[in-house]
Amino acid sequence: MQRSRWIGAGVLASALVLTSCTSGPAGVDAKQNSKAPLELWTRTTPGGPGEKGAVRLAAAFEKATGYKVEVTAIFDDFETKLQQRAAQKNLPDIVMNDVTQLGAMHSQGLLREIDLDKIKNGKQAIGQGLDSGKSVDGKQYGLPYSAQASALLIRKDWREKLKLEVPRNWDDFATMAEAFTIKDPDGDGKKNTYGLAAPLSTKRGYASWYFSNFLWAAGGDFITETGDGKYKPTMTTEESVRAVQWFRDLGCKSKVIQPGAVTMETPPTNETFEAGRTGMFVVGPYLLPRFDETLGKDKYEVVPMPKGAKDATVLAEGGSVYLMAGSENMAGQDAFADFAISAEGQKTGMEGDTGFTVQLPVNKTVDISEVRPDPRWKTYAEIYQNSGRYAPSVPNWTPVRQTTAETVNALMADCGLDTGTKLKELDKQLADILKEQGIAAS
Repeated sequence: MQRSRWIGAGVLASALVLTSCTSGPAGVDAKQNSKAPLELWTRTTPGGPGEKGAVRLAAAFEKATGYKVEVTAIFDDFETKLQQRAAQKNLPDIVMNDVTQLGAMHSQGLLREIDLDKIKNGKQAIGQGLDSGKSVDGKQYGLPYSAQASALLIRKDWREKLKLEVPRNWDDFATMAEAFTIKDPDGDGKKNTYGLAAPLSTKRGYASWYFSNFLWAAGGDFITETGDGKYKPTMTTEESVRAVQWFRDLGCKSKVIQPGAVTMETPPTNETFEAGRTGMFVVGPYLLPRFDETLGKDKYEVVPMPKGAKDATVLAEGGSVYLMAGSENMAGQDAFADFAISAEGQKTGMEGDTGFTVQLPVNKTVDISEVRPDPRWKTYAEIYQNSGRYAPSVPNWTPVRQTTAETVNALMADCGLDTGTKLKELDKQLADILKEQGIAAS
């Protein structure tokens, strides 16, 4: 069913300028029809378990509220297809997408502000999760429905064979990585194992994404807020330089990272861990079902990241519900957002062994142990709440992540490069990005 949509003014990535017929809040001029079916887009593989999880959540919402929902799963070219619909002024009503996409969608004028007074279950949201849905202007444009954070996976059988303790700091971490590389932990008599699995490709900014777990634990940062929504580049601070050099030494000096890491995204990196070629992996909880099946639950363990030079901060991520501008059923939009963050919605999203919509709950009243008795999930939930940190909600995080990934990748690929010189160049690039987005500190 085609519906006429009005969307707020904004600029798409394709430089298409969308003009509105009013200067009021996005969507207020759309003729309202509370019985209109809600069109929901979710970033997941069509026909896969993720789509089935979204359909299950939508069905529970329909049963609880009476609102009808049409689910569309899209993975490839998600943003491009969304922009095409924006150009047609026919956006879906709701989008379930990565939290890091907030800035880009908001700056393009695709979102309407969420009125938390209409989201009764919003008061039950974990604080940092709710904050992740705020734009640089402090207004709420996303509502979290799922969270995740990084933990350290260790080959438990290797660790016990070599009589090593769970690492508590970076020295312990480096010692274990080296032992897994040179002491034949699998006992096959060959030098074919490595200490750390690391996806350090530049594609989609993987090198930066992975390295953030180490940068933040050292007290460093890619960019730092100076106040009033302004930022400055900080890859040349003492803390950031120390973190880069320490991580670089793992690959260039100790050589404990798997060969070819600089060309690897997550899929081949995952394979190195489950195939017994790497002994440690810093990653979120979504791989537990896979590794339990391919490697064996008894072969590895989940522990918090060891303390870095400052603390044990790790990357937090997740998914948000976005209410799209121009909907003719804003009441239905609000109701879905409210259900997604409710205890019932969260528990529904956590159902199943694979393909669940909710990784870690963002509702404070939901005890993950009651839904998933496996204590490893509790470990992940505690890490998220105690040590998880989201990327900042700048207008567009993608160029920051991509540019930093290119520098980290280059330093790991070419051990002859000068760290200080490359990081100075990076700070200049970051300064330009911040200026382009209008958030550079003066």
